[in-house]
Amino acid sequence: MTEITHGRMWRIAGPIVLSNATVPLLGAVDTGVVGQLGLAAPIGAVGLGAVILATLYWAFGFLRMGTSGLAAQAQGAGDAAERTAVLLRALIVGLGAGMALIAMQVALFSAAFSLAPASAEVEALTRQYLAIRIWGAPATIALYAVTGWLIGVERTRAVFLLQLWINGLNIALDLWFVLGLGWGVPGVAAATLIAEWTGLALGAWFCRDAFGPALAAAQARLGDRTALLTMFAVNRDIMIRSVALQLCFTAFVFLGARFGDVTLAANQVLLQFLGILSYALDGFAFAAETLVGQAIGARTEDRVRQAVRLALQWTFYGGLVLGFGFWLAGPWLIDLMATDPAVRAESRHYLPWIAAAPLFGAIAWAYDGIYIGALLTAEMRRLMLAAALAYALALILLLPFGNHGLWSALMLLFAVRSGLMHWQSPKVAARACVPRPARE
Repeated sequence: MTEITHGRMWRIAGPIVLSNATVPLLGAVDTGVVGQLGLAAPIGAVGLGAVILATLYWAFGFLRMGTSGLAAQAQGAGDAAERTAVLLRALIVGLGAGMALIAMQVALFSAAFSLAPASAEVEALTRQYLAIRIWGAPATIALYAVTGWLIGVERTRAVFLLQLWINGLNIALDLWFVLGLGWGVPGVAAATLIAEWTGLALGAWFCRDAFGPALAAAQARLGDRTALLTMFAVNRDIMIRSVALQLCFTAFVFLGARFGDVTLAANQVLLQFLGILSYALDGFAFAAETLVGQAIGARTEDRVRQAVRLALQWTFYGGLVLGFGFWLAGPWLIDLMATDPAVRAESRHYLPWIAAAPLFGAIAWAYDGIYIGALLTAEMRRLMLAAALAYALALILLLPFGNHGLWSALMLLFAVRSGLMHWQSPKVAARACVPRPARE
């Protein structure tokens, strides 16, 4: 085990922050190129199709986090066969899930259009988009496994290069297919499809050492009962936790609608700032997954504590810097995102909540990575459900105070998560004292 230092933390976190910065750029280009067609329907079709697929793929997001923690612990233990087996199991799940989505596409898309009806023209274009992009489902979900594995074995530069390739190629093909060849909405879908499959090929190349001498031993372990049960439990817990967290944010948006269109729009603008906070601080959470997981795999309790301390410090202070930055630059950013004077004024009115968000939530965001690295996913699930219950009670009590009450409840959700996860944090270091499970 290499010493855990501030420099090592940044070497892991830095590429993730850069990688995350490329994500919103792709969405902007997708919208921009179809916007050049001069029609509203193609823009709506690409947006609707992307949301439908993102919702389907999001259900398998647990694969990224679960694979990261399992790979990190195998890496720390120096167990090359198990490290490879973790990747193979995750790839089987990812490719299998993608093929299942392809098989069920007719029913899934019909259900989506019944929930989000669109005009006949938009629906027709969206169906063209989905009919092409769905064939990238196995690659997209398998890439969750590849990304998680690369993070777990401390190769975040490869994650950055992989994301740069996928998004860069996608953007280049967008411009060629839509503006150059005039393919319209199908061109946007084809560009993404090619980027997804070539991205999976590049990701497999970055993981090439997993298919070396340890491959035969890893294949023999694929059916290991203990490992399979652990993988199932970890992914189940992460999925439940993620669904609960998403429902909390969905409730925030839906309940905000009762305060009028202007307030709803202002909340949506400010939620984008929360998204930026999350993307920026994810780097430290991912670093925590790697460093905590490897230290536990190596059974070095002192390094587990050091990794936890550094992750908490950098996430909290990074959050404070970003919060202060939003306090200063927030009015300017609001003006970039909204042109309506009423929405601008309303967004400024609630901007202090965004500036304060890191004080309440940064600790929980760091602990997400820490708990994943420690594979304390059952605790994550239970604590998230407890925090969600507190949030529900807060909504009942605070909604009579209007939108400030709604934001207060959200900050309480962050604070309760932070407090509960800190309360249970001694279990993280204790994991380093637990013997590794026997392999069949």
